[in-house]
Amino acid sequence: MRGNPVVGSLLLASCLLAAPTLAQAPKPAEGAPQARPSGGPRLTWLGHAAFEIVSPGGTRLLIDPWLSENPKTPAAWKELTRFGREGDKPAAILVTHAHGDHAPDVPELARLSGALVVSTGEHLRAMKIPEAQQHSVNVGGSFRLGDVTVHAVPAMHSTDPGGRPLGYVVTFADGRSLYHTGDTWLFGDMALIQELYHPDIILLTTGGGRWGLDPKTAALAVKKYFRPSLIIPMHFGTFEPLAEEPEVRAAFPGDKRVRFLTPGQPTTL
Repeated sequence: MRGNPVVGSLLLASCLLAAPTLAQAPKPAEGAPQARPSGGPRLTWLGHAAFEIVSPGGTRLLIDPWLSENPKTPAAWKELTRFGREGDKPAAILVTHAHGDHAPDVPELARLSGALVVSTGEHLRAMKIPEAQQHSVNVGGSFRLGDVTVHAVPAMHSTDPGGRPLGYVVTFADGRSLYHTGDTWLFGDMALIQELYHPDIILLTTGGGRWGLDPKTAALAVKKYFRPSLIIPMHFGTFEPLAEEPEVRAAFPGDKRVRFLTPGQPTTL
């Protein structure tokens, strides 16, 4: 049966009127990160366990930013007011635990930058982070921020006051992921971190002393549980009794995946 040409014309006109024009296209969400040139994430080690990460889409993160009293932090990064400037403000500050070589600068950085502060709820309240900036997580939790996804994973350590120690896995839009171990001992659930998140880049605590993975045990943790393409040692050589760099290098003989960073110098991954 042939269609009615009048009805067909009316249907076509209706579809054309319903189709959105370019002017009607949805606008990007407020606060979405601005487009950045294509390329890999940019990582800057700030000494000890402190890092700045900038994703390809421009999402800026700080992890464990102990800076003002950190003997390994370059002078240009010790001045916390830099993180209140446009272009240097982080979108979020990730905190693994409450110890004095990881978290003491976080409340002031939160005030200066207005960034979200990510940790357990107990730790956020202990730091007196403004409620609007508190972004509580716990083991197994994850959230999306700009063009990255952040996953909270366990660490075997202590923390005071409040909460429990964490590590973080940051997944980028290209599918790669970065694992900041926090302060930890090796533990069996590292196998689940590998199974779930397949970290390509590991920021690995290696200093040992009285507080965590010594260099040889850190190397064993990677050998036993992970298959990264890049291993970046951290949390060494800052103060006694942490292992110094030669001892860390000796624990990874001939491993071309290991890269030692210079504090303050950005590296594109």
